[in-house]
Amino acid sequence: QLQLVESGGGLVPPGGSLRLSCVASRESLGDSTVAWFRQAPGKEREAIACITPTGASATDVDSAEDRFIISRNNAENTVYLQMNRLKFEDTAVYYCAARPGSSLSLAVEKFGVWGQGTQVTVSS
Repeated sequence: QLQLVESGGGLVPPGGSLRLSCVASRESLGDSTVAWFRQAPGKEREAIACITPTGASATDVDSAEDRFIISRNNAENTVYLQMNRLKFEDTAVYYCAARPGSSLSLAVEKFGVWGQGTQVTVSS
């Protein structure tokens, strides 16, 4: 079964950047739509962006604005989330998730495979 592992989180000052990685193992990501979500303490999990097998993407304007960019490298079985101009309110655990096929829906319930998450903390 497909397994996902996130990395790249950490402590960053406001205005800084991070690039998160989501690496798949056991199966190829090539036929899956992959999304990034985040969950802050006391808040519901929210969608950030998703990317289809062919690279089409959709972003949630409220959470991603124009600061977050999703991309993928199928040869490396990896999906990335480039986060720029980070704000205090971006502090959360960030998760990647996958679903078979191609869809630009960001509905959390559509994604069946999840990673364990990586912590991003924006602090001065």
